[in-house]
Amino acid sequence: MIKNYLKIAWRNLSKNRFISFINLFGLTVGLTCCLLILTYILHELSYDTYNKKADQIYRVTRDFKNGDGVVTLHLGSVAPPFGPLLKNEFPDIQKVTSLLKTGTAPLRYGDKKFNEKDVYFADEHLPDVFDITVVKGNPKQALRDPYSIMLSEEMAKKYFGDADPLEKSIRYDNQFEFKVTGVYKAFPSNAHLHPSMLVSFKTLRDSTIYGEENLRTNWGNNSFLTYLLLPKNYPYKSMEAGFPAFIDKYMRFPGAPADFKYSKGTSLYLQKLTDIHLTSHLDYEAEENGDIKRVYVFSVIALFILLIACINYMNLSTARSALRAKEIGVRKAIGARKKELIAQFLSESVLISIASGVIAILLTVLLLPWLNKVSGSSMSLNILLRPAIVLSIFFVPIIVGILSGLYPALFMSSFQAVKVLKGSLKIAGSNISFRKALVVTQFGISIILIICTAVVFQQLNYMQTRSLGFNRDHIITLSYNNALSPQYESFRNELMAQSFITNTSRSSRIPTGRLLDAMGASTISGDSLTPVKADIKFLSADQEFIPTYGVKMVAGRNFSRDYGTDTASFIVNEAAVSVLGIRNVKDAIGNELSYGGTKGRIIGVMGDFHFESMHQKIVPLIMLLPQPDQSDNYNRLSVKVSGTNIPAAISTIEKAWRKYLPEAPFDYTFLDENFEKLYQAETRQATIFTSFAFIAIFIACLGLFGLSAFAISQRIKEIGIRKVLGASVQSIVTLLSRDFLLLVGIASIISFPIAWYAMRGWLQDFAYRVDIAWWIFILAALIAGIIAVATISIQAIKAAIANPVKSLRNE
Repeated sequence: MIKNYLKIAWRNLSKNRFISFINLFGLTVGLTCCLLILTYILHELSYDTYNKKADQIYRVTRDFKNGDGVVTLHLGSVAPPFGPLLKNEFPDIQKVTSLLKTGTAPLRYGDKKFNEKDVYFADEHLPDVFDITVVKGNPKQALRDPYSIMLSEEMAKKYFGDADPLEKSIRYDNQFEFKVTGVYKAFPSNAHLHPSMLVSFKTLRDSTIYGEENLRTNWGNNSFLTYLLLPKNYPYKSMEAGFPAFIDKYMRFPGAPADFKYSKGTSLYLQKLTDIHLTSHLDYEAEENGDIKRVYVFSVIALFILLIACINYMNLSTARSALRAKEIGVRKAIGARKKELIAQFLSESVLISIASGVIAILLTVLLLPWLNKVSGSSMSLNILLRPAIVLSIFFVPIIVGILSGLYPALFMSSFQAVKVLKGSLKIAGSNISFRKALVVTQFGISIILIICTAVVFQQLNYMQTRSLGFNRDHIITLSYNNALSPQYESFRNELMAQSFITNTSRSSRIPTGRLLDAMGASTISGDSLTPVKADIKFLSADQEFIPTYGVKMVAGRNFSRDYGTDTASFIVNEAAVSVLGIRNVKDAIGNELSYGGTKGRIIGVMGDFHFESMHQKIVPLIMLLPQPDQSDNYNRLSVKVSGTNIPAAISTIEKAWRKYLPEAPFDYTFLDENFEKLYQAETRQATIFTSFAFIAIFIACLGLFGLSAFAISQRIKEIGIRKVLGASVQSIVTLLSRDFLLLVGIASIISFPIAWYAMRGWLQDFAYRVDIAWWIFILAALIAGIIAVATISIQAIKAAIANPVKSLRNE
């Protein structure tokens, strides 16, 4: 029986090759997109699950509140004393491990010098919490001694080639010798952090690096990633409830009252390890995270594409039902039952779907490298080889075949044999209405995708072209090395002697970084201090920062070498003037402030500028000029070049760098490259979104092409009569296109509010965003209409210019 069904199904599919090809192609593309997106989604959801104890690991996070209790900062890291104190205070904690990222670390072995960005200080408990595959050395001993270092396999190869790295030494910052005690496999791509080197945490006890006292008492440096290992199924919320009392018990700041409640200004939280990648978007993360919203968006797109492909099948199958009416009548006349006919029609749809599934798997293998490239991921098809996923991949084509073929099967099996054989059968109007509803659904989805794509690109263009409030062009940035400080003026003069270098500047941070540093601010009136409730971030910068970046001064003056008192002066931005309660920026000049315990006067007001990405609002900012002996406040060096001879400028900077810092590696980046990285996730998302949106629209057009071809073939005699009576080609094309354009219009009306609601939600992630313009909706409808007309016109023009004699010959 089944063999017979399949044989007849194959004959029917072979007989109607054009329709069969459209169905096969549409379902293949739909299933391929679903498999690619499924791979992406599973990869995103798998972050950190490679750890055997992933469900027991929690990260400690900390927020800060202003005087009104509003959270102004929430970090994914905490101060160093918290880790050991939590272990002592809460006995249910099995293990605590802490890591500290070093920023840019200059390292050297022999004549090899590199600046490494993923170096972490880590304690000996790290392998007890995280799964680390150590290929050389003892994982239990490797990080126990100070000045020991573990390398990833890639780093071991980079520094030592094929030689055994164990017991060899790497020089750090031209001051410390680190002994290699282990080599480990790189953390998987689906880890939320990827250290290339792990330095023993005990090394931080050296007072020239951090100091034992700071590890015990420094509550202000919240750069330490701290993880807890808890018992299985532990009610971690109950531990969180005890954190306020814990904070009040242990936190102490000099000069604060003994009964001061520190928990009013700061809180600790526990965050599941497996939640970090997709749901944690804190002010400090070890690396850029993903976004659960992105997973939802791509899941919806996958369903849209598959739905459009299924609609194609249902539309084309029901449209050509009249051609199979006699077949059905004969089958019923010789005793075929309804369920047998249903089984026959379903076997055809399942056969196409299974064939599509097989081809889709092959295409997924071929296209995964492309998806990895545009998404910046390292996905592998191995993630699909779980038993549940393999079973799903096996059954989904069958389910898709049944769902897409069920309605056509039920519809065609309901034909009455007597009416069919007498030639009196008329296809019910409900069938046509249902097909129209499916076409509306297809084009509604297509219009939604067109609108979403347009808004995404409009927002990206806005972020890339909006005035930032400073000039980011032709600025070369380097990591500042404190060894340069005694000779900095000589270094700077050597650069400024060249006409193609216009300025240099030092600062604690540069634009594109996050402004995380803040100290308490108070206004001074006579002898009284009034605390400012709002959080004011600070930036340490020298006298050349403002001219180097072209920041506009709206009142007062910049720091100057002519005023020795400027180290006790402040420059603020307009946002800071506002939170200080000063209405006019000019009135801010001369106002006295206390910031971080230092008293001074405001000497200048900067125009607001976008230091951070447009995801963040412009925050109140105060600029400080460090004392001459405080060069360790500088982390970045910025060099403004003219742009007329950039290669010569880079060569000049490198020559001066090697002259004054012969032991330090020379690495640089352009500021505009950093800006591109700020929106890299959105750019990748837009690329993937546009690709799949185009595919969805293409499948919809393919189905419309087949449907219009069939509909026109049913009206071929009508077209012939109209031509004989004098109808023009244009009028016939208009007649044939009109019904489909009406469906596009209905689809537009339905899709507009859905697209508006979806994109309004997406834009909420940006502090500075475009307004969704009305013309985008009209443009999307016009594009959909043009696509529909172009698709239909191919068949309509062909029918309109055909010789009417051929179509009327049999009348």
